[in-house]
Amino acid sequence: MSKSPTENKTGLADGYIHGFTKEEQDRLFEQARVHENIIYSHVDLQHCQNLIEIGSGVGAQTKILLERFPHLSIQCIDASHEQVARAQQALAPELQSGRIKINQGDALRLPFKSNSFDGAFLCWLLEHVQDPVGILREAGRLLKPGGVIYCNEVFNSTFYIHPYAPATLKYWFEFNDYQWSLKGDPFVGGKLANYLMAAGYQNIVTTVLTHQYDNRMPKRRAVFIDYWTQLLLSGAPGLLEAGRITKDIVDEMKQEFETLKKAKDAVIFYSWILARAEIY
Repeated sequence: MSKSPTENKTGLADGYIHGFTKEEQDRLFEQARVHENIIYSHVDLQHCQNLIEIGSGVGAQTKILLERFPHLSIQCIDASHEQVARAQQALAPELQSGRIKINQGDALRLPFKSNSFDGAFLCWLLEHVQDPVGILREAGRLLKPGGVIYCNEVFNSTFYIHPYAPATLKYWFEFNDYQWSLKGDPFVGGKLANYLMAAGYQNIVTTVLTHQYDNRMPKRRAVFIDYWTQLLLSGAPGLLEAGRITKDIVDEMKQEFETLKKAKDAVIFYSWILARAEIY
């Protein structure tokens, strides 16, 4: 649930590190497919009929949810006018068929009755908010007894590449520190179980999901390196404007990723957390 510059929704971070350009929105659709098989091998919504997707953004995850669980009826909500508009465009056939509805709103004050849904889905949302427990508690209000929630969240301290890339490490530190200064949390995945407990959930299970690419899978490694390069560069305009980095650091980082692509023993690694819980 990303916040546009003109909005000031309670609970959201003070800025959105990635921006709202068309290129960035396109990247979010690519990102969803990069992670799809790993995430959804651990998501079971077969017994869920009515799903609330909080922080639905451009609709990239919504599209996958509809493909994998065609029986679902989904209510989507996001704070950003820009992202909602793109989602309405990207999911026009699904909107027309009535399979989904897309709303703009505040995740701390969701415009739905209590006990209205039997499932909730949050993906890459809680890193961008100030009050994750409040949002999880509000999601729990909407769930029927026995309802399930899935939360998929970043854990950015796990990122690793070889060969050694000092400019990339400097950039990554500033990327995460800047998000923290905006009152987001790039390490929220490690805290998901605590937050779900505080919000009143039970039967909490967390799973560490991982991209690990080395000489065993050179083609997949090359694709993921390209994806990760674009992810890092999506934060460059904001970091430059904030004076966190210099253009030289960005150029050095790009060169390090070119070296990474050509290295015979290249390694790229990233882990994040998927949590499943129930409300009673």
